[in-house]
Amino acid sequence: MDKKKPIKVFVQGAIPPEKIANSIANHQSKTNIGAHSIFLGQIRADEIDGKTVSAINYSAYEEMAENVFHEIREAAFSKFDITCAHIYHSLGEVKTGEICLFVFTSSAHRKVAIEACNYFVEEIKANVPIFGKEIFEDETHQWKVNK
Repeated sequence: MDKKKPIKVFVQGAIPPEKIANSIANHQSKTNIGAHSIFLGQIRADEIDGKTVSAINYSAYEEMAENVFHEIREAAFSKFDITCAHIYHSLGEVKTGEICLFVFTSSAHRKVAIEACNYFVEEIKANVPIFGKEIFEDETHQWKVNK
């Protein structure tokens, strides 16, 4: 069996709406697909200790993170009958209201697409070495705690 090379996941800055729209449009010709599930992670303007988050600056051990993304992707294809899956995650600064995570799964049926998408999101949050530094409106910052 050929060992697949990890797919590039990281995008510098926010994930643009055009990338999301193009991903959807590129699947219209795939007539064996009956369902897509999409998760979009957006930066919230959380209030923490009286200060409001204005952005998150993401960093990662990129090579290690790409390998973990690859392992999650391979496990998902073994576990679910999905046709395709795409994952993009931001690096660098992403402002409140902007998209930092885009997970897109496709399958013949909706239940599988939804379950696979949820699997990806939970595995990414739990296992990928990505770090977010919350930047507050007063320009102070702190490391983000995943919830």
